This record gives sequence, C-alpha cells and structure tokens, in this order.
Amino acid sequence: MKVVISPDSYKGTLSAIEVANAMQAGIMDVNQSIETIILPVADGGEGTLVSLIASTDGRYISQYVLDPLGREIEAKYGVLGDNETCVIEMAQASGIMLLREKEKNPELASTYGTGQLIKAALDAGFRKFIIGIGGSATNDAGVGMLKALGLQFKKEDGTLISEGVSSLLDLALIDASQLDARLNETQFIIACDVDNPLIGDCGATAIFGPQKGVKEHQIAYFDSCLKRFADIIEKQFSIRLHDFKGAGAAGGMGGALVAFLNGSFHAGIDIVIDAVQLKKHLEGAGFVITGEGKSDCQTLHGKAPLGVAKVAKLANAQAILLSGAIDEIDKPALLNYFNVVESLVDEKISVQQAMQKPYEFIRLKTKRIFEYYVQKGDE
Repeated sequence: MKVVISPDSYKGTLSAIEVANAMQAGIMDVNQSIETIILPVADGGEGTLVSLIASTDGRYISQYVLDPLGREIEAKYGVLGDNETCVIEMAQASGIMLLREKEKNPELASTYGTGQLIKAALDAGFRKFIIGIGGSATNDAGVGMLKALGLQFKKEDGTLISEGVSSLLDLALIDASQLDARLNETQFIIACDVDNPLIGDCGATAIFGPQKGVKEHQIAYFDSCLKRFADIIEKQFSIRLHDFKGAGAAGGMGGALVAFLNGSFHAGIDIVIDAVQLKKHLEGAGFVITGEGKSDCQTLHGKAPLGVAKVAKLANAQAILLSGAIDEIDKPALLNYFNVVESLVDEKISVQQAMQKPYEFIRLKTKRIFEYYVQKGDE
C-alpha cells in the first residue's frame, strides 16, 4: 500500500508539515510496511513557503528587511529543490502577523520589505518567482514594493511624494527610468485565490481594509487614494487596474505586480500542486490523505484539500479528508469529492481537546481510518 500525505496547516495549531508527520505516525501505527510520501501543501496564503520548501527539498535564505512599519527584521525567502525557482511569501516582510493589534496602521503600513526580498533574490541570480500574497498588513497598492525596486512616484512639480497612502493623492507622474532592469527578464507567478478589483465596493479597501485597521468612515478616503494611483497608471501606461480581477489582492499588491512586474495570477493550490509534483507522486498510490483546520463548503472553492482531491481522482487514488473540525451539514457536499470525510472533533473529542493536543488526535484518527482499510485489504 502506498499513501501520499498532503495536508494543509491546521491554522492556529500545527503547520502543514507537522500535520503530515502526525498522519504518517498514525499510518505507521497500523503497519510500518506501508509506503508513505509526505507532500505538505498550501493554497497560496501563509504557510505556502514552508510547504513548498518541505515538499521539494528546498532551502531558505535569510535577509534583513523592513517590516510594514519600517522596522528592521529578519525575513526569509525560499528556493525550491530545482534551485531555480524563488518563493517569496509577502507575509514574511509585510504580513499582518508582524503587527500587534494596536500597531495596525493602514496609512503607513508599507510593502517596501517585500520589494527588498525580491531585490535580494534578484541579486542572488534568481529570475523565476512564485509570489504568495496572502496575509498582508498593507493597503498601499504595492507602492512600497515598487519603490524598493526603483520606481519613483512624483508630484506635479517633479519632487517625490511623501510616505503614506494619503500621498498618492499628490501623485502626478510615475517615473520608471530607475526600475530594476533585471525585472524585464524575470517571470512572476502570483499565488492568489481572490479576484477582487482594486477599487470599489468589492475592492481592496472595502473588503480587506477593515482587518488592517481601516475604519468604516475611512474606506472611501483610502479608496480614493488607490483610485488616483490607478488613474495615473492608466493614463501613462494604458493599463487599467480599477476593475482588474485580482488587482485588489493584498491591499492592491496584485495590481502592482501585474502592471510593473508582468505578473500572472494562478490559483495558489494549483501552483503548489505543480511545484511539489503531486500528480507524479500519486502514481501507484492507493490513497492520499489531506486536511485543514476546518473544512466546510468554502473548502470546495479553491482550498488546498479540494485541489488534492481533484488530482487524486485523476490518479485513481482514494482521497481522505481529515480536518480539525467539519460541520455535519457540510459533509454531504464534501463527500462528493472525498471518499472519506472525518474530523478530530466528534462526540468524544471537544474543540478544546483537539486544539490542546492536535498531534495526538490526528495520529489517533489517522490510525483508525487506515486500520479499516488494512483490515478490508486482508479480507
């Protein structure tokens, strides 16, 4: 029996690799002769870097950069096992998890540090990038990142605009003469699972701004700042970001990557599945086991476990979903894609218990699932 182990993280408890290790332990408790392959996955948000490096036998490179508020921190980018593809997770340098609640400042929070990571990777010789843009603390339309890469934002009189999102209202000219020339020979794949436009009722500020500190009465103001940015880009470069799908991702970072780095959007899980070569590893496998912190109907809208299940079906492997929690009402829909749907939380295990000892319960539940299949195979 061959089993591929490809879970996402159980957010708030275990990383994807930790979940995978627990699942593997449960399988080994049943029969140590079962062949297992660990390929942790992610959907493009936080955890994508760790999953890709772990699954491809890649490596990390540390770099000192500025956090969203301009403080120096140590961040990491990754290099896949092919030694050619660089993975940058913007949350490393510009993530909301880097700030305490009282530090959230949508006016000043900048993506400059992410630009520094890109520049460092360019200096190291990399020309193929996967950029994960989930979990940002910023609403600066990627302007900070672009500044770090040499783009200059000027007022009508030719002087540089000041720092802060409000200064975009003074923007009259985008000077690309100093933009890093190496970007012309570089490929940027954007791992993103949202299609929000840059501005408007479904735009970056209206939808994601509040979680970054934008007050309700400020939404229209911040949106007008991003609109000014988009207006100038359309005027100068004939690129319309206002209603471009995905441009509003990560506070407008998606639009900046498209307009100035020629980035292309791809579903995060599709990028990960391709990078870890899941299809190849599923050859000859009877089962794949995946999971996440909580599964529900949203899982069926591009989350990592669904991507794994779709590849499993093509490989004629049975897909097992083992997540931290699953509402009974959602199980029928999930069973359309997974052969087995199980959760840690049940009539005997409370949410609190599962949160306190996730490794132990994942191991136990995985053991019980595979005991059934081993016994069935012996019949």
